[in-house]
Amino acid sequence: MELCLYHPEFGYYAAERERFGKSGDFYTASDIHAVYGRLMARQFDEMWRALGSPPSLRVIELGPGRGLFAQDVLAFAREKFPAFFEAMQYVMVERSPSLCRRLMERFAAGLERGTVAVRHSLKDAESTGHAIAFANEFFDALPVDVLGEHGQLHIAASGNRFTETWREPAAAVLDYARRFALVPAGEQRVEICLPLEGIICELDSAFQRGFVIAVDYGYTRAELQAGAPSDTLRAFRSHTLRANVVDSPGEQDITADVNFTAVAELARGAGIHAMPLLRQSQFLMGIGEANQFADIFESCVLPQEHAKRALQLKHFITPEGLGEAFRVLVMFRGVPPKEAARLSGLKFAR
Repeated sequence: MELCLYHPEFGYYAAERERFGKSGDFYTASDIHAVYGRLMARQFDEMWRALGSPPSLRVIELGPGRGLFAQDVLAFAREKFPAFFEAMQYVMVERSPSLCRRLMERFAAGLERGTVAVRHSLKDAESTGHAIAFANEFFDALPVDVLGEHGQLHIAASGNRFTETWREPAAAVLDYARRFALVPAGEQRVEICLPLEGIICELDSAFQRGFVIAVDYGYTRAELQAGAPSDTLRAFRSHTLRANVVDSPGEQDITADVNFTAVAELARGAGIHAMPLLRQSQFLMGIGEANQFADIFESCVLPQEHAKRALQLKHFITPEGLGEAFRVLVMFRGVPPKEAARLSGLKFAR
């Protein structure tokens, strides 16, 4: 998975071809409409105020892709939340060299002013006092190992084909499985995300006080133990689910559902505390309810525009769209728990 996605020359994210939107392999929330970035900008402003409105704060986006979300957040914050905008530096952490080049072109003016920065890793993002880290469909693209009843899955080459082979599990894989109750039963397969701990350590070093928002597909330990699917490794190409994840290496996206229990427990070890896990529908409804989503519709002139915008919003918050499929985990450090719990996005967790 590491090679298929991140090989510097042949990896999926190294290629220059389009991966996002209609002409790519999958849609992100910001490909659908700026409504997503606008709602998140409102939540970011509220988080900044919960931190005491510090004179400087970094918004750190992990895996920004083409930068559409960043563009929407910056534009809406500039218009609606000028005090927050003046305090903010927007840092995009992108591993792909080709995407970094595109980001630097798109945000050339912000880079020159110092209001925007592009970094290849969290390690390159200098530590700061106050920050909001945002990760939308970032954790599901971290490479995973697979455990099954016959051991740890490896991929072997046989002529022009790839085949599965099983070996004795590595000690680190077994340790992770035991820590997070991911021991396979019978023919069950479970995914082990070893890079997750390193990412949490880097987040720990990135800020002293602030928030982390993780938005992704995923499950909890309790859901897994209750029978939720554990074999979630899958590939996408041209908006189609592919059965064979090692077919066409470097030419299709590969993802695995996120173990939110592991994320929360590793973060707690770093002093970053998790709020209850939400559905995306709950989170966005909480943010928008304060003003009945007025920000989203105020630029609409014609009834047709209003109807189109309503359909786009519906896609984010209904079970038929992304509202139930995506989960939202909000974490915090250096903020009183009662203050964090008052965030609009957490209203339906109370």
